[in-house]
Amino acid sequence: MSAETSDVILQRMMALHPKVIDLTLDRVWRLLEALGNPQNDLPPVIHIAGTNGKGSTQAMIRAGLEAAGKRVHAYTSPHLARFHERIRLAGTLISEPALTDYLDECYAANGGESITYFEITTCAAILAMARTPADYTLLEVGLGGRLDATNVIDRPALTVITPVSIDHEQFLGNTLAKIAAEKAGILKRGVPCVIGPQQEAALEVIEARGAQLGAPLLAHGQHWHAHEERDGMVFQDDAGLLDLPLPNLPGAHQIDNAGTALAALRHLGFDEAACTAAVTRAVWPARMQRLTEGPLAEMAPRAQLWLDGGHNAAAGVALAAHLARLPARPTHLICGMLNTKDVTGYLRPLAQVAQSLTAVPIPGEANTLPAEETVAAAKAVGLPAKAATTVAEALTSVVATAPEARILICGSLYLAGSVLRENG
Repeated sequence: MSAETSDVILQRMMALHPKVIDLTLDRVWRLLEALGNPQNDLPPVIHIAGTNGKGSTQAMIRAGLEAAGKRVHAYTSPHLARFHERIRLAGTLISEPALTDYLDECYAANGGESITYFEITTCAAILAMARTPADYTLLEVGLGGRLDATNVIDRPALTVITPVSIDHEQFLGNTLAKIAAEKAGILKRGVPCVIGPQQEAALEVIEARGAQLGAPLLAHGQHWHAHEERDGMVFQDDAGLLDLPLPNLPGAHQIDNAGTALAALRHLGFDEAACTAAVTRAVWPARMQRLTEGPLAEMAPRAQLWLDGGHNAAAGVALAAHLARLPARPTHLICGMLNTKDVTGYLRPLAQVAQSLTAVPIPGEANTLPAEETVAAAKAVGLPAKAATTVAEALTSVVATAPEARILICGSLYLAGSVLRENG
């Protein structure tokens, strides 16, 4: 066992490549070869790409599989409070001793060669999952798909593509079709793919790629349907109709994520009990998560305090739609975003449902958007705004004038992680 902590090893790994993001698979293949190609020893893989909803969909699939008695590995990114959240081994977050050992092994096998932080840590996750018995492996793409470090599985059991929208244009392309082509890069010859709701331009690209590879497609609106009905949801595919409760993850957009998860589970042969568990037992933090305990919650005892990590224009639309459906209550935003995001596109729909915005920088994040720029963007879309230096300061300011408000901390998963650590 390493004498160092995982944090120390992870910090060393940050220095192995000058860029945080540098999309290619060459370095990953090299390291996996040095490790004995553990990707070939994984339990059956469900590989999930998309712009929005990957994490929620993965959480629902995992809840359904585990309810059916299956042991499930899960890999996701980024983490919120601790790196260990990225790697779940047979249902349990990876332990500190195991994480340090796998990181150490990968660092040694890499031999000081250039490799990004995400690439080497993904190899560590694959190594850990290959050496731990389980029934399924859920792999969530980090960025894009075609050149993502997770795209090293020759024949997964199933691929999944959640809704594709504009995000990460500097890496994936500046049109929906180009971004969809990157996501469709996870399709494999002859391997079925479940496709969540898509805009036409994205669906055309995915369907064309599926046809090239002979990959059977299970597409929303064609092969399966999901919609809200009364106080529940209805899912229908070729196997029949299911009347289910509403997803326990809040938001109307979770109906689509649930439908995608259910289509995956049904294709894999799981029954109605597993499907019910998928929509009622999924847990996914920082997706309209209610904060009821901790120092921040105690600062606003009469308010409703919520946390959401959505950060692109599509997430802003979904979040605004959810807020509009909630019981009437003044809504105030505390928002921090990265300078790589479309802040105007994110805030425009939210301006229709919120009374004010207090902008904050994201603590410890080099790419944080200055609070003053978030303020300017909010005012430009008609949302009254001001700046604060911290979330606690912003919260104090909102509570001083609206003690019983609905307060939503939003704009970035990195901000959400900082909040969860602070709220302990």
